[in-house]
Amino acid sequence: MDTLEKRAKPYYNKSNGEKVFKTLRQEAQLITAELEPKKRFEIRFKAILFPLLYLCAWLTAMRWGNNTWVYYSCYLALGVLLVFIYLNVIHDAVHHTIFKSRNVNEAFVYIFDLMGANSFIWKNRHVRFHHNYPNVNGWDTDIEQSKIARVFPNGEYSTYHKYQHIYLPFIYPLFLFNWLVIRDFKDFFNKKKTVHKLIKIPFIEYVKLFFFKALFFFYMIILPKLALDISWGQALGGFILMVFVASIFALMVLLPPHANTESAFPLPDETSKLPYSWFEHMLQTTNDVTHDNWFVRFFMGSFNYHVVHHLFPHINHVYYPELTKRLEAYAKQYDLPYRKLTLFTALKNHYLLLKQNRMPESIWEETM
Repeated sequence: MDTLEKRAKPYYNKSNGEKVFKTLRQEAQLITAELEPKKRFEIRFKAILFPLLYLCAWLTAMRWGNNTWVYYSCYLALGVLLVFIYLNVIHDAVHHTIFKSRNVNEAFVYIFDLMGANSFIWKNRHVRFHHNYPNVNGWDTDIEQSKIARVFPNGEYSTYHKYQHIYLPFIYPLFLFNWLVIRDFKDFFNKKKTVHKLIKIPFIEYVKLFFFKALFFFYMIILPKLALDISWGQALGGFILMVFVASIFALMVLLPPHANTESAFPLPDETSKLPYSWFEHMLQTTNDVTHDNWFVRFFMGSFNYHVVHHLFPHINHVYYPELTKRLEAYAKQYDLPYRKLTLFTALKNHYLLLKQNRMPESIWEETM
C-alpha cells in the first residue's frame, strides 16, 4: 500500500527560476557584508540580553515571590521572554548565525533545553525537515499532522475533524505544554514519527532529554514551592500562566507564515518529485506579515520577514528587512509568487484552513 510514510525522500523539480535565485543570493551576500559592521553588536547584544532578562525574572520570583502579584508577574514575563529568546537567540543559533564559531552557536542552543524543550529533536525537526520540505505532508515536522488536527488538506481524516475549527482554538493555549510534556517524548520513543526517517537518536540524547526536563520542572515548580511561602496551587498556577502566555504569543508568530489558505501544500508524485523547484516551493509555501516596526524587529526577531529566512536560513534575522526589499523588487521584475499578509488576515486564513480541512475532501473541488 502506498502511504506517505513509505515514500522516498522528496526531491525538487528544476526550472529557470533557480537562475533568478542565484542572482538574488549573490546580492544578499553583498548586502549582508555591507551591513555586518553595523549589525554585529545588535546580534550579540540580543543573544546576551534576553537570556539575562529571563534569569532576572526567575530570580526576582525566587526573591520576592511571596508576594502573589510579584510571583505571577514574573512568570508572565518568563512566558513572554521564552518566546523572545526562541525568536532572537535559539532560532538563530541553530542556524549558526549569531557567532562565527559553530561550537559557540551550538552551546547557545542548549538554552532551549534549560527552558524545557529538547534542542536535539527540535533542531532536526526544524532544520532537516521543515526547512527542506515546508508544507509537505509527511516531511514538514513543524506542522506535522496531529491526530486532533487536520492542517494538511491531504491529511488523514477522522470524523471529529469536522469540529476542529471549533475546538482547536481552545486547545491552542496548551501548545507549549504539549511540546514540553508530550511531543518531545513522542519524537524520541515513537519510531513512526517523521524524525526517525532520517536520523538515529544517540543514547546520550535520551539521557539529556530526561535530565533537562527534570531540571526544568524542578526550578520552575518544585524549587519555588520549597523556597517560598506559597502553596502547590500557586506554584503550578505560575507555571500554567507562563505556558498559556508563551503558547498564545508563540502561535501568533508560528501560524501566519505557512499554515493558511494562501499557502500551497505540494505533494510529491509517484517518483517522489515535487511540482516546484526549491526556490518556487519556498515562495509558494511561505508568506510574510505586513506589520513592521522597531518592536517587531528587535523583540520578535523580524518574524514578519519569513520568506527570506527560508531562502537564506544561514543569514541572521537582523538583515531580513533589507533582504526583503530586494526580494520584493525581484518579485515585481520576474513575476514571482511573493506574498505578504496582515497578521489578522493570516490568522483568519489559518482558521479558514481548519474549517476547509474539516471535510475529507475540499468542498471546492469539482466532481464533474
